[in-house]
Amino acid sequence: MKCTLCTVALVFSLGLNVGDGVCETRIPMASGKSTSEQGAISASTNQGEKVAAQMSKELSKELAGAVPLVEKLSNAVSNEYVIGAEDVLDITVWRNPDLSKQLQVRPDGRISMPIIRDIVAVGKTPTQLADEMTVKLKEYVQNPVVAVSLNQVNSSNIFLLGEVANPGKYPLKSKTTLLQGITIAGGFKETAARNQIVIFRFIETAPGMKRFTASYDDIVLRSGISDNFELKPGDTLVVPSESMVVFPGR
Repeated sequence: MKCTLCTVALVFSLGLNVGDGVCETRIPMASGKSTSEQGAISASTNQGEKVAAQMSKELSKELAGAVPLVEKLSNAVSNEYVIGAEDVLDITVWRNPDLSKQLQVRPDGRISMPIIRDIVAVGKTPTQLADEMTVKLKEYVQNPVVAVSLNQVNSSNIFLLGEVANPGKYPLKSKTTLLQGITIAGGFKETAARNQIVIFRFIETAPGMKRFTASYDDIVLRSGISDNFELKPGDTLVVPSESMVVFPGR
């Protein structure tokens, strides 16, 4: 009887040891993580990659949209710009949309606003016009805040003709010198007589039009810096061809 019990106990003990060995060989272990944990890590990694890709895509869109924004900002006029006839103004009265308007300056130099009616805009900077409108609106509106910005420049233009790459009319949005004006038009053509530049400028005193001449070589090579003068609204620059200079009678 004792021998039988010993035999059963021995077999039971061996069975436990064999079972332990089978369990150890069948359970997969990877860096101490279970299969479910590895699946969660993989899913989290994939989600992170998707988020990163989406952020990269959105960033690319923002950078692409930044170019037109920079171009738009580069077209902004200086704070010293003086409003002229036919300029288009954006007038905003804070918290009062009925008084906020987009208006074009009339040929007589005035704009028409609700309540305050006609007001002279020509000859003033946007800031000066906003201050004047604020004073006038105080009689009708409590603590008015007015902002005036330039939407379109239609009054200040220069005209470039002759042997330049892109002749035509160009808006004068800020201080521009003679050489800068030629650069705006794309520079000289090969046939240009660059030392025979002619500028026509309207003046208020008689005879009403004045003629200037300038030489590119004098400005650049011979210290003729005074010839690189500032252009005024309405100036017309003519760059003749070499053939016109050599054969002036034709």
